[in-house]
Amino acid sequence: MKKWTKSDNRWFRRASAVTLIIPARQGKFLKDIFEIADILLLDEDDLVQKGYGWMLKAASQAHQQEVFDYVVRNKKTMPRTALRYAIEKMPKDLRLQAMSKS
Repeated sequence: MKKWTKSDNRWFRRASAVTLIIPARQGKFLKDIFEIADILLLDEDDLVQKGYGWMLKAASQAHQQEVFDYVVRNKKTMPRTALRYAIEKMPKDLRLQAMSKS
């Protein structure tokens, strides 16, 4: 799947993230999830951004603190679309922290 992250085809890049949603909810493959998110971090396609944001949101169900830390660490470069998807199900105080400009 990591090969798909480099594809010219937006659907392959998106699929590299969304295929991990079910295992992410189960707490699996966190290292791979972050690697894929790193590769797709600056992707300009909004569907790809939504895809990896969704993957991070799913991963946060089992690894909330790790995903929160990832988002905060990357929030200056992460597109708002991906960031909003990733934090959507987090507690309000964490969402507000992640969305803050500082």
